[in-house]
Amino acid sequence: MNAQQQLFMGKLQEMERQYRKTTDRIGVCGQGDPAKVRQELQKAREEYRRSGLQLRQRIEESRSPAVAELAKAQLESNRKMERLLENGQLTRFLHSEENSGLEDRVEAAALYAEYAVDFAVQAMQYALIAALSAIDLQENTEEETEVF
Repeated sequence: MNAQQQLFMGKLQEMERQYRKTTDRIGVCGQGDPAKVRQELQKAREEYRRSGLQLRQRIEESRSPAVAELAKAQLESNRKMERLLENGQLTRFLHSEENSGLEDRVEAAALYAEYAVDFAVQAMQYALIAALSAIDLQENTEEETEVF
């Protein structure tokens, strides 16, 4: 396994740890303890905030324009998703005369969560394509080098 493949394996292990943490937290929250839900929510928000700070640091401190641009695109995507829920836009789209404002917000939050999971799945699929493409390019480069 070359260095690039080792890097991808490390990232995949990181993704797997985050997936386990996510499913564990949702499982704990399914036990009907509102205080536990709020506690887990607070932990998740803090972790998300820290990762956002790290992303901004990558943008500011990176010597590589490519790394800075990729981090910037990720940060912009995150911010756009956050604004959809925070500014109440989804709630307005879902408003029904039969529902109270609270019911509209609950429905919007559930839809947002569902879409966030779909977005994560699609990101994982695209990450696989990107990793396999990079490995393929590396192997093709090695094959061409061996021919000469």
